[in-house]
Amino acid sequence: MPNHWHLVLRPKRDGDLAAYLSWVTNTHVKRYRAHYSRTSGHLYQGRYKSFPVQEDSYFLTLLRYVEANPLRAKLVSRAQAWKWSSLGCKPSIVDKLLSSWPLDRPRDWAELVNEPLDQVQRQTIKSSMERGQPLGEPQWAQAIARRLGLLFTLNPRGRPPKEVKTKAR
Repeated sequence: MPNHWHLVLRPKRDGDLAAYLSWVTNTHVKRYRAHYSRTSGHLYQGRYKSFPVQEDSYFLTLLRYVEANPLRAKLVSRAQAWKWSSLGCKPSIVDKLLSSWPLDRPRDWAELVNEPLDQVQRQTIKSSMERGQPLGEPQWAQAIARRLGLLFTLNPRGRPPKEVKTKAR
């Protein structure tokens, strides 16, 4: 995308994700500043957002969302036409540069990506991105949130409503 990127990453060990994204963003800022001769000012508005994803249909739905992003933004007529996406790359290049998926890619993957996700799927993914909520079956999300200290992401935003006390007569 012209103003952001989405990466679906699967770290091997604790701390790998933060270390890798630190390297990516620092390297990008240095190259950007060198290219545009800018020495000050913010390039990023905030920290990256991450959330765990259940390795099943939720994983495929997330990848459909990510790879269709340029299509939704009307930057291309077919998702695979976006030159910065893995969807349009030759399989030999993808196999060389990227790790294998934790499950098999469907045969008609490009067609699936070009079909719009339904509103519920889009909203679920957006909620995970905005809040850092685990993306998966509710029971799995609860368990992984507990394990990773993310239970707060499953709660509604804001303060709970005040209890209205009624006087006994």
